[in-house]
Amino acid sequence: MTSPPFEFPKAIVFDVFGTVVDWRGTIIEEGTAWGKAKGVEVDWGRFADRWRAGYRPAMDKVRRGELAWAKLDVLYRMILDDLLGEFQLALSAEEKDRWNRVWHRLRPWPDSVPGLIRLKRKYVIATLSNGNVSLLTDMAKRAGLPWDAILSAELAGHYKPDREVYLMAADLLGAGPQQTMMVAAHRSDLEAADACGLRTGFVSRPDEYGPGGRADKATGGDFDVVASDVLDLASQLGT
Repeated sequence: MTSPPFEFPKAIVFDVFGTVVDWRGTIIEEGTAWGKAKGVEVDWGRFADRWRAGYRPAMDKVRRGELAWAKLDVLYRMILDDLLGEFQLALSAEEKDRWNRVWHRLRPWPDSVPGLIRLKRKYVIATLSNGNVSLLTDMAKRAGLPWDAILSAELAGHYKPDREVYLMAADLLGAGPQQTMMVAAHRSDLEAADACGLRTGFVSRPDEYGPGGRADKATGGDFDVVASDVLDLASQLGT
């Protein structure tokens, strides 16, 4: 990494999907309950993986100018409409809307809320997600995530890993890049933040894509802080 020597930040911004909340487990849980009620059998793990797999290609079309700017809710709905055909599911308009809002209802990993509460005692903590503001706000309200601020790529009109997103967060929090730490379970997110001069904290989420999935890994020295979870991150940052 090219970052200057580590120093404690003033503000910490978090990736959300996969880092703070368990998107795959939540979709499987809701899908299993819905399928049982409807008498429908679906491989909900595969369904969740396919939905998430469309995320980056859709954002990249926006980043390249092939699609006009659209909130993540809109992109997820586009992907969902394609998935329904692939999985041969017939949903009413109301059911489609409710299913698309599952991303607003994602449950946190067990360590996320207690870890964030500890960090909040010493640091300003905020989201820095590609999720839109209303999505992140609904999620925080439902899951009890104690953010000081909801920051979204939507505010910059760019999606991560565009540098405008990271610099926007540092500017809005008044900390500057060198005093802002980006925390994520994804190496590409942290590498992009590092290139903008932000501090970096890796949180391991080995089960993000299910047991034996393709979760990113890091070892000490890869980033400013490498933690096993948010509680470990809080300990390493002195809270």
